[in-house]
Amino acid sequence: MQQDGGSDTEVTWEDQQNINKFGRLNNRFHELEDEIKIAKETNDNLEKEEVESRIEQMKEMTSKNLEKLEEERDSILAQMAELKKILYGKFKDSINLEED
Repeated sequence: MQQDGGSDTEVTWEDQQNINKFGRLNNRFHELEDEIKIAKETNDNLEKEEVESRIEQMKEMTSKNLEKLEEERDSILAQMAELKKILYGKFKDSINLEED
């Protein structure tokens, strides 16, 4: 047998099995690399979609809360205006309900 990798080296059945196994493993390795790349991209996209979805939910909740607060404020202003009419009607200039 030659040590320089020449073509005189005999390939045994076991060698051929190892070469075949290496070839299958190498193919599977490359398939896995592609699958891992796709899985990472999918994961990244899902995270972005989750963030966008979360932001939309938060915007919706904040909008509803804002609407509720504004309705309460308007109701309070209406009640205060009604009370001012009653109180100023009764006490005239003896009472000051205006803020400075």
